Amino acid sequence: MNRTKRGISEVFWQLLEEMPYNKITVKAIVDRCQLNRNTFYYHFQDIPALAEATMQAWVDEIVQRHFHFGSPQDCLVPLVEECIARKKAILHIYRSVQREVFVRHLDRLVGHAVGVYAEGIKNTLGADLETLPTLCHFYKCAGMGLVLDWLDQDMSYDMPEFLEIICVLLRDSTHGVLLKRMPGAV
Repeated sequence: MNRTKRGISEVFWQLLEEMPYNKITVKAIVDRCQLNRNTFYYHFQDIPALAEATMQAWVDEIVQRHFHFGSPQDCLVPLVEECIARKKAILHIYRSVQREVFVRHLDRLVGHAVGVYAEGIKNTLGADLETLPTLCHFYKCAGMGLVLDWLDQDMSYDMPEFLEIICVLLRDSTHGVLLKRMPGAV
C-alpha cells in the first residue's frame, strides 16, 4: 500500500474510533487527510472499497508481524491484542454493513493462524497425519466462534485469559488424538 493510501486508511481507522461506520464520509476523510476528493477517488472507488482495502492491509500486517507460533494460544492472542488496540473501530466495523467483509478477513486470519500451528504439529510429530485437515477446520471454526462471541459481547471479557484456559483444556486432547492416529501408536 503506497503512502497516500496508507494515510487514508489510517484516517479511516481514526474515524472508526470516533464514530460508527455509517457516519464516515469521504468529506470527513479528505478534510482530515488534507487531500482533495479526486485523490481519494484515485485510490478508492468509495468508502466500502476503502474498508475492504483497510481490512486486507490490517490482516496482512498482523500475519507478517505475528505468525510464528508455538501453541494455539500464540495463534489467537496477537489477533485479540490487535482488536483490543482498536476496540472502538473494530466494534464499529463489526456492527456495520461491512460486517461481512470484516468477518471474511477475520476468518482468513484465524485460518492462517491455525494452519501455521498445524504445520508445526505435523513437523514436530514427524508424520503426515490424515486427520490434520479435519482438525484444522475444527480449530478454525472454534477460533472464529470464540472471537465472534467475544465481539458480540462488546469485547467485555478478558479474552487472552479465556484463551489461556481453553488452550490448556484442549492441548492434551489434541496431541492425544493426533498421536493415537499415528501408525504404531497404541
